[in-house]
Amino acid sequence: MSDSKKVDMSDVESALPGVTTALSEERADLVGALKDKLMSLQLGGGQPEFLETLSTNVRKRVEVLQQIQGQHDELEAKFFEERAALEAKYQKLYEPLYAKRYDIVNGVVEVEGVSVEAAVDKKDNTTTVDKKDDKATEEKGVPNFWLTAMKTNEVLVEEIQERDEGALKYLKDIKWCRVEGLKGFKLEFFFDPNPYFKNTVLTKIYDMVDEDEPILDKAVGTEIEWLPGKNLTQKVLKKVPRKGSKNTKPITKTEKCESFFNFFNPPQVPEDDEDIDDETAEDLQTQMEQDYDVGTTIRDKIIPHAVSWFTGEAVEDEDDEEDEEDDEEDEEDDEEDEDEDEGKIKKK
Repeated sequence: MSDSKKVDMSDVESALPGVTTALSEERADLVGALKDKLMSLQLGGGQPEFLETLSTNVRKRVEVLQQIQGQHDELEAKFFEERAALEAKYQKLYEPLYAKRYDIVNGVVEVEGVSVEAAVDKKDNTTTVDKKDDKATEEKGVPNFWLTAMKTNEVLVEEIQERDEGALKYLKDIKWCRVEGLKGFKLEFFFDPNPYFKNTVLTKIYDMVDEDEPILDKAVGTEIEWLPGKNLTQKVLKKVPRKGSKNTKPITKTEKCESFFNFFNPPQVPEDDEDIDDETAEDLQTQMEQDYDVGTTIRDKIIPHAVSWFTGEAVEDEDDEEDEEDDEEDEEDDEEDEDEDEGKIKKK
């Protein structure tokens, strides 16, 4: 490999700050996986040479530490296995509740106390409906339920462009499930027939295959069958030819653009190191981290607490949690200051 293409792994390390502290468990696995893949591209899949640089005594100590790590990994594997079983148990208990939510959101059933009939004037037997009631009788279920819920979340609102909203209004349900045979998960987005694409279901699979713990290998999304002129992930630019040019027709150019639907065409870790340089590694890490963040936000926040995001209550709850964390940090800082002051007094 040429020097121009060689990755300085210290730069890759700096591109992945706070992996084991600031990130959630699975998000840390994602970033760690990317780092491991990039390092393996450069180091040939391992670092046995490093152990050879250690003195005999230090190397023996490290080998014992590796054995301890192996014991830890065995316990961790059991933890993941038991957690998956517990998760599966409660997913089955959630399903009837999600089914009821689906029916109400999409107007399959009506809730008690909702009137869909217009008011009748008993004097002349005429029907009178004000504008507000007229709109209420026409509305089915809860319009724009999932679009509103997602736009209320600070992570997802950054992904949803104004031009995406027309298509997302046809979104009628979102589900997730574990992928059989893999330590990954699948998101499913169900759409009513719409003027944007032919698909009725769009899926996104996070393939996290590893012997001991969930490590992201790749993410795969549905190929969207866009209807002519409706591709929301592309924009068409038209350039008018210069005066006097032989070609009088406008020049049309298609470019990629930001869209929530790019979520179904996720970034991939390359199989070889041909195009991996410092900048590429950093950009890829950022893209994959952001993509996984969107996926887990939908799975862990939007799906189980959709109505709270629709109403905005979830935002208030998160703000309260952040305030509590800030208060705890302030208290810890105050305690540290008090300890320092006491130490100074004792020295005097």
